[in-house]
Amino acid sequence: MKKLLLAGIICLSLFSRANCVNQTTSKTDTVTVKTEVFNPEVATQKYLDTLTPEEKKKSDSYFEGGYWLMLWNMLMELGVAWIFLSLGLSQWIRKVASKAKNINLQNLIYIGLYFLFAYLISFPLNLYQNFFREHKYNLSNLTFGGWLGEEITGLLLTIIFGSLVLMLIYIAIRKVKQNWWIWASGIAVLFVIFGLFIGPIFITPLFNKYKPLEEGQLKNEILSIARANGVPADNVYEFDASKQSNKISANVSGIGSTARISLNDNLINRSTPAEVKAVMAHEIGHYVLNHIYKAIIMLIFVIVIGFALVNWALKKVIIKWGDKWKVSDISDIVSLPLFIFLFSLFMFFARPVFNNISRTTEIEADYFGFNAAQEPDAFSEAIMKLSEYRKINPGRWEEIIFYDHPSGRTRIHNAMVWKAEHLDKK
Repeated sequence: MKKLLLAGIICLSLFSRANCVNQTTSKTDTVTVKTEVFNPEVATQKYLDTLTPEEKKKSDSYFEGGYWLMLWNMLMELGVAWIFLSLGLSQWIRKVASKAKNINLQNLIYIGLYFLFAYLISFPLNLYQNFFREHKYNLSNLTFGGWLGEEITGLLLTIIFGSLVLMLIYIAIRKVKQNWWIWASGIAVLFVIFGLFIGPIFITPLFNKYKPLEEGQLKNEILSIARANGVPADNVYEFDASKQSNKISANVSGIGSTARISLNDNLINRSTPAEVKAVMAHEIGHYVLNHIYKAIIMLIFVIVIGFALVNWALKKVIIKWGDKWKVSDISDIVSLPLFIFLFSLFMFFARPVFNNISRTTEIEADYFGFNAAQEPDAFSEAIMKLSEYRKINPGRWEEIIFYDHPSGRTRIHNAMVWKAEHLDKK
């Protein structure tokens, strides 16, 4: 499962400044003095300067390496499709699956085996990217056995739920034919919503242990922010993310009756109460601003557009290479590797658009958090901790293309601007 609000805030700020000019001279002088005493740009730079050159170099190297991994993962998707279609693996799996009498069962077996073999083919890159590289940058606490156990759990979930979804999509392809992509989009969205609903109860506990946050002032303050903003929460949950890494994080997950506020033990152990409060206010903002439901609406558009383009591209590719790959038409389950590659390719090139939307909602949640917690400095301290694995000060286009959250510099600067505008209210 982030710029209209920022633009609105800027406009309101300009409007307020215009009003100040029309007021008395003493008021204008007061604003001038306040600006001279506290400069958001200077304050932001002071936070950035707390990173040593070595820390900044390490953070930049890790994050920039991720850009290349996006490309390598896309090329791996292409390689998987080529191995399945050109080397006969897809035909062999279909032969195995064809022993079942029912076509839907055949497709279900094929899809499950596809996920298994695709995982094995991409395992070397996955091992480097998510185990060796994470340990190289001191970002993982997992042993190889622990990491592999989580990988197997994730793979089994993919096989179970992914196979069911794709089987239903191929039923839609066979039954509806030309307009299959509309029905398939509906199937995919329903499963996403189902996953969001059951996630906090059945999925995330497979990877981490959740327990109610210890009673005390911190829990009371978090719940107070939630209640004051209409969040129906009567508990806050803590989970043991420290077994995986030292990264701080928190979230508001689930929908409807399964919605819950959670924070990881790293956030508690590595942060001050004020920092925890600031982070949790941001997460509560996602809930209050209905970001999860807005994300579902966005996802509907993404899936519909993606499936429509896949439908168009599949027909073109099958006409040209279908005989060579022994793929008769779109409804042929052997086309699945191509189907998945084409959708992945769409997502790869659409990433900057999705990142822009994501950044906009994150900025909205940041501003909500500033107003709810009123802890701009604590928020900035927490953001500096994220610089361990996020490049803190990217270029403008770098942030637009690659960042699904605002950069650390952007978020701290926004916090310091908020602080400057509220100094007289302290």
